[in-house]
Amino acid sequence: MSDLPVPVPRRPVHTRRISFEGFLRDDGLWDIDCTLSDTKAEAIHMRERGLLPAGEPVHLLRVRLTVDDSLTIRAVQSGAEKAPFAECQLAAAEPMQKLVGLTMGPGWRKAIDGAIGGTGGCTHLRELVFNAATAAFQMIPYYRAMQGGRGDEMPSGGKPPFYMGQCMTWAFDGPVVQRVAPQFYRPTEKKAG
Repeated sequence: MSDLPVPVPRRPVHTRRISFEGFLRDDGLWDIDCTLSDTKAEAIHMRERGLLPAGEPVHLLRVRLTVDDSLTIRAVQSGAEKAPFAECQLAAAEPMQKLVGLTMGPGWRKAIDGAIGGTGGCTHLRELVFNAATAAFQMIPYYRAMQGGRGDEMPSGGKPPFYMGQCMTWAFDGPVVQRVAPQFYRPTEKKAG
């Protein structure tokens, strides 16, 4: 099933849009530009911003993470273009600098929470930088493989790619791994009865 079924009659209320764009910089580093936008389908009254017309962002937050090939954050730029409170600008500024030096990979969520978790940062910015890791994984290793002439070939060494064993499709005992990377295929014994 590729499409969702036709829904029951309904009306729009809230839209959250999140985007990630990846760029190779001239200095060899990578920029991941992250944007989060929340809008309402009807006009709402906000405590400090007054009447907000339908479609006007409640949140419009941006983060630029500059990373190296090892996915270590080298620089962070962030801002809250639209937010419920003026104090949101503070959460988008200084606290985000605590991410510099962290590496996207195992323990990434815990590293983010340690740097800007709870009242040490903004919930929405944490969500953005957490999910920026998947954009980085899609961008950097693939681009480097293409530059090396490997395309989407599996590595020939003894170590499987980082994404194997991380989802149903790439299960070590699944048909995709058996078909496209048999060197990493690990059948499991079926339990009797």
